[in-house]
Amino acid sequence: MTQFAVLDALLGGVYSSGVSVSEMLGWGDTGIGCCEGLGGEVLVIDGEAFECTAGAPPRRMRADETLPFVDVCTLGDSPGEALRGVDLAGLTAAVEARLRSRNLFHAVRIDGAMARVRTRVTARQEPPLRPLAEVAAEQIETEVSGVAGVVVGFWMPRIYQGITVAALHLHFLSDDRQVGGHVLDVTVDDALLRVSAFAQFALRLPLDADFLSHELSHGEDHRITAIEGGEPRSSPND
Repeated sequence: MTQFAVLDALLGGVYSSGVSVSEMLGWGDTGIGCCEGLGGEVLVIDGEAFECTAGAPPRRMRADETLPFVDVCTLGDSPGEALRGVDLAGLTAAVEARLRSRNLFHAVRIDGAMARVRTRVTARQEPPLRPLAEVAAEQIETEVSGVAGVVVGFWMPRIYQGITVAALHLHFLSDDRQVGGHVLDVTVDDALLRVSAFAQFALRLPLDADFLSHELSHGEDHRITAIEGGEPRSSPND
């Protein structure tokens, strides 16, 4: 699998450049990422990239559009298994039961009927770019019930937290292309789960002046978990 950029760059507000959709699709047919300026969430499904943003239905992305962060792979023909009546915890357990090793990278795809899905997107940022935690604090959430669609994502080894998102990271796109985004919560009704393992991880880094001039450090495990896992945010009175 291939990744462009590192999560700690987004946490530090360093995401002024990206990789083009056309170049990214040369790396694989399945993946997830984020839009330019963190202005939404991206899914790569069957060799097509879809952008999920606020205020408009998801749409297919143009070849010349860019992504500041993306994970992508060629999913292959991994065997699937039925998944019925499980919440996010049950889904996570089902994925982890199919891991070849907790030290390898795994792509995940789930196709079928979802009883409930809660997703988020973030608003596009303009310079000066803000850290991901600040942007995510203003995320726009959507919840739908009884919808068919596809969930795509990755399970990443814990030792790569900060380079990427450790454990399970999922995005959703409905079959009618009316709703999608980063998965905060999901209940699967009746679907097919596929998991593929990868022992090779190719990391491609930006070469823009913003990235090259900012020395990145990693000390944000708790914030990554809160941002990507959808933990409830504290109210001003807490």
